[in-house]
Amino acid sequence: MAVVLRLARAGAKKKPYYHVVATDSRNPRDGKFLEAVGSYDPNHKPAKVEFDEARLEHWLKSGALPSDTVGELIKRHKRAAPVAKPA
Repeated sequence: MAVVLRLARAGAKKKPYYHVVATDSRNPRDGKFLEAVGSYDPNHKPAKVEFDEARLEHWLKSGALPSDTVGELIKRHKRAAPVAKPA
């Protein structure tokens, strides 16, 4: 089973909202998924991106491949999140 991290569309017509999900690559876009690991809301300025960091890292370490869009969202999220230095 090839696991991918991709967007599943939700929300109303012309008001998209996306869940970032871990799913089998053979499942349809909005079909069954293994776990929701984040969300993406393009309706905000700037677009709102949230991830459950622990679960995202778990799936990436387990070999899940992010889609092109999710890969860009992960990069954007990591750039925006300040890294706290241990004291």
